[in-house]
Amino acid sequence: MADSSACNPQLLLSHKFPETTYTYTERDVVVYALGIGACGRNAVDTDELKYVYHETGQQFIKVLPTFSALFTLESMPQDMDLPGLTFDPRLLLHGQQYIEVYKPLPSNATIHNKVSLAGLHDKGKAAVLEIETRSYEKESGELLSMNRTSVFLRGAGGFSDPSHPFTYSNYPANQASAMRIPESQPFAVFEDCSQPSQAWPMRCFFCDKLLQKFLTSFLLWQALLYRLSGDYNPLHSDPMVAKVAGFSQPILHGLCTLGFAVRAIIKCICRGDPDMIKNISGRFLLHVYPGEKLVTEMWLEGMRVIYRVKAKERNRAVLSGYVQLHHLAASL
Repeated sequence: MADSSACNPQLLLSHKFPETTYTYTERDVVVYALGIGACGRNAVDTDELKYVYHETGQQFIKVLPTFSALFTLESMPQDMDLPGLTFDPRLLLHGQQYIEVYKPLPSNATIHNKVSLAGLHDKGKAAVLEIETRSYEKESGELLSMNRTSVFLRGAGGFSDPSHPFTYSNYPANQASAMRIPESQPFAVFEDCSQPSQAWPMRCFFCDKLLQKFLTSFLLWQALLYRLSGDYNPLHSDPMVAKVAGFSQPILHGLCTLGFAVRAIIKCICRGDPDMIKNISGRFLLHVYPGEKLVTEMWLEGMRVIYRVKAKERNRAVLSGYVQLHHLAASL
């Protein structure tokens, strides 16, 4: 059990988080899109070229909805001095991400973030900390998105009576509940392979439905590319830090894996329209090593897409969750 001084929940709950600012340009939007695999298999992919290029000027490129997760970077615990909480940032793991997108993101903007504590839970050997970030376009004052980031702080738990462990949250329980993966065949399984020797896309028919396969192949340098979007946690680049954290090598950013999965949903279910995304929930189940191939399975239930991502080589689920849509594509 962790030292009882690792966390003082009263101090943490009374803490007023500083507001933050995040400024980005069209270049940042493009680097992010490339970091989560856009145009990775086909440089002129008609569905994805709009994320990196526009014939009438870069100010018109589309922004992927998961880009809004970058607004939270300065709100992450490893970059903050939190009263009442002591932990080793090398032992921090990203547990969940919940995103609400209120309007399409502009291709460049200065963002004003209002940050608050959304949850704190004693898990014995670890603590779960949840931080909510509401992001406003500074010029117009319009609310663009909300992110709720849950992190698993190993070694920071054990600060309450184990028979009645401390737990606090200020949001609806259904937003964080684990999704039950259907036992039926997926509506779609997407394959996106970066190897030029393989055909793309692959199509077949299953039970009179179009079953597309989307196999994501992470390049060995994927984490190094994604970190250029601002997440410089050495867990994703430094072999020694990765070993201290218990991994054989640096692991991929969880938000990079989430970006690949949501990009796949946009490509198939949304028929290439990112503005159909209303909210996103992802639970990180297992680490991913750069170079592993990921298989994204999807089930369509009304306006909700339930998804699961597996590491193909290990046949292990690494991410699961749901994406809520504003409406369905007419061609589905």
